[in-house]
Amino acid sequence: MSLFLNVILPIMAIFTSGFILQRIRLLDVKSISAVTLYILSPALVFVSLYDADFDSGFLIIFIYMFVLFFIMVLLNKILARIFKWSTSVESASILASGFMNSGNYGLPVVLFSVGETALPYAIFIMVVQALQNNFFGVYYASRSTSGMKRAFVNVMKMPTTYAAILAFVFQQFSVGVPESIHSTLSMVGNAAIPVMMVMLGMQLASITALSLNWQVIISSVSLKMIVAPLIAFGFITLVDVDPIIGTVLIIISAMPTAATTTMYAIEFDTEPDLVSSITFLATLISIVTLTILLNIIT
Repeated sequence: MSLFLNVILPIMAIFTSGFILQRIRLLDVKSISAVTLYILSPALVFVSLYDADFDSGFLIIFIYMFVLFFIMVLLNKILARIFKWSTSVESASILASGFMNSGNYGLPVVLFSVGETALPYAIFIMVVQALQNNFFGVYYASRSTSGMKRAFVNVMKMPTTYAAILAFVFQQFSVGVPESIHSTLSMVGNAAIPVMMVMLGMQLASITALSLNWQVIISSVSLKMIVAPLIAFGFITLVDVDPIIGTVLIIISAMPTAATTTMYAIEFDTEPDLVSSITFLATLISIVTLTILLNIIT
């Protein structure tokens, strides 16, 4: 109960504030998202990774993220064959279960439950997940050659990617950052997590239509909330991983569907109502599943 009161409840309260605000005022979520994407998140990524010690743990995280994603794709294809889903439903299921909300939701949960020492690992996961989301998310939403081209363009437009590369290069070549610049970036980056949390609530409030295809919803939510953390547990059992990294991998794997997948589903008309339904319901269910998970692993 203490983990629920100290971790999940405060996070849900912030999500709810964004949800209520959007329902009352109907603000432009895209504008807030742009501020987060182009200013707040790059500052957070650069400072956190610049101050971190790059070790083999980051490589393990990188490998795991792709292992998890491709296992999710494979499981969805098996389910699509068994239940005879159409290509668009299969793509919707991959979007809903293959991409977790590692930023808006994952970062605060890791920060509140594990602590600041785990934050650089969670931020690195967010960067890798964003790369996957912008490339594979576009590909599976469009399933076309133009989609592949669009995916490459999306990845190259991501400021957080360049921030992560810059932090790595600066650290490897011992390039010093003046304290005035570092403190400014830290101040800007510190605003990223609370703004992302409010923004998730606003994104959920912007969902206007639901499609309750329970076969797909139950399958996708089960893959996302139960199977994914079990895969993480299996991975850290087989691979020699620092306990903090292992905990972060399990927590992030158990995150609900990334809200940005709804954007791709709408843009490419890939069962947008179904993807929105899974995103919304997975986020609600995560209140219970994450509380149980955190009590087990912490």
